[in-house]
Amino acid sequence: QVQLVESGGGSVQAGGSLRLSCAASTYTHNYMGWFRQAPGKEREGVAAIDDTGKHTYYIDTVQGRFTISRDNAKNTVYLQMNSLKPEDTAMYYCAAASTLFPFVTSRAAQVERWGQGTQVTVSS
Repeated sequence: QVQLVESGGGSVQAGGSLRLSCAASTYTHNYMGWFRQAPGKEREGVAAIDDTGKHTYYIDTVQGRFTISRDNAKNTVYLQMNSLKPEDTAMYYCAAASTLFPFVTSRAAQVERWGQGTQVTVSS
């Protein structure tokens, strides 16, 4: 069974940067990406990338600040997060799916593999 292992979360001040990594135990689904869930809120799709690395998706609130990339030789996906804001505070989960649909619609139930999550906290 494919395992997804995240790393790179932490605490930063507003305006700072963090880079999340998600290492898969083997090649996994066509699309990999990230969801996040803040306390009391629904889990939402944040960013995704296809297996060629050419096609990406971002939720509007992170467009221009976050960059997703993929290294297939390492079965690893990265999320570079710049200009972080307090509203970016959440648990971030790596996710894998056969289509982009779960990320765009935030339909977490249609994600096929999940990582364990890594906390990102942004202070003002």
